This record gives sequence, C-alpha cells and structure tokens, in this order.
Amino acid sequence: MREGNQPKHLGLGARKKLLDASFVLIREKGYSATSVDELCAKAGVTKGAFFHHFQSKDALAVAAANCWSEVSRTLFQTAPYHKHRDPLDRVLAYLDFRKALLKGEIADFSCLVGTMVQEVYGTHAEIREACEASLSGHAAMVEADIAAAKKLYGIFKKWSAKSLALHAQAVLQGAFILAKATGGSDVAAASIDHLRRYIELLFKADTGRKRRSRVDRSGHATVRQTGH
Repeated sequence: MREGNQPKHLGLGARKKLLDASFVLIREKGYSATSVDELCAKAGVTKGAFFHHFQSKDALAVAAANCWSEVSRTLFQTAPYHKHRDPLDRVLAYLDFRKALLKGEIADFSCLVGTMVQEVYGTHAEIREACEASLSGHAAMVEADIAAAKKLYGIFKKWSAKSLALHAQAVLQGAFILAKATGGSDVAAASIDHLRRYIELLFKADTGRKRRSRVDRSGHATVRQTGH
C-alpha cells in the first residue's frame, strides 16, 4: 500500500516507466522471456514499486496492451494521411504511413500486442482479450475509411469494410513475423506494397471502371467516372 506521505506523482511515474519498459523488452525478447526483475531494471524502479502497481506480470501485460492501444490511437489519429478527403486515398496513405514506420531495429517497429498474443493466446485469456481489443480497435479506425470509400465508389459486393480492415491487420502482423524471421524490414515493406496494390485492384475491379475523385464546392469527395 502507498505510504500516506509518498508524493502521488512518483507512483504514477513508476507505473509509466514500467509500461514503457514493457514496450521495449517484450518486443525485444517476447513476453515469456521477459522477467519482472528485467522490467524493474529497465524501468529503474524497485520490485516493491512493481508489485505496488501490478499484482503480477500478467497484470502488467494487460495494462501494457491497453496502454499500447492508447499510444497507437494517438499516433494514428494525428498522422498525416487524414489530410486526404477521398477515403480511399486515406486508406492507401495509411499503408504508406505504416511502411514509413519500418525504421530502426525490428523491435522498434513491431507490434507489442501482436508479439504477446502469439505466445499467450492459449494460456492467458485476459492478456489475449486485451490484445484482441487492441488489434480490433485499430482495425476499426481503418474500417471507417474503407466503409466511406465503398460508399463513395458505389461498391455493393459482399465483402465488408470490417473484413478488409482485419485482413490488412493480418498482413501487417504477418509482415512483422517475416521481418523477425529474416532479420530485416525489407520483406515487411514488400508485404505492405502488395497489400496496397491489392486494395487498389479490389476497388478498381469492383467498380469496373477507372475512377478519379474530386472535391466539390461543399468540400465533400465525389467520384467522376472515365471509360474502361
């Protein structure tokens, strides 16, 4: 229990330091291989501080997944691809942004929740659920633009915006796995390029026409058709 005279901000600082440490170590080593002692050492806090904020390493993992969702949401909500008025352009620029993030070591650009869920999906239900919520929540952000693009381009095929958004996440998570297997980001970048081309072809094939978007005077994106 926190001592009555302990400044509140110090405790909050320790918690944040532990979450930040988990972002680094779990992506570097995996969840199972990361110990509480290593997390404390990386964060520069005591083991007592760890157990003040988290009952167990599993509890930290759930909190880390939730924190990862918040950090990722802020990053992507403020990303430059939102400047495009055409929703299809936003989807394609989102993929360009994902590709641009493939910098540094693999642990720097890989996904925390994707890394954890691969290890614990069958053994730690609470962590799996937190990871699923993070992945699905991110996909929902992309889903909104895909749905808007389907409406704008008049696509009424059975495939759903949700299924395409989840497919995009599957490709991205698979790209991270391939990057780990090959020791570099080139294969991940190529996977994103293929996904981008697939989405472009999907919209072109389903409309049956080449379409160019424009913005009318009201500021809304509209579509003008050209020949086959």
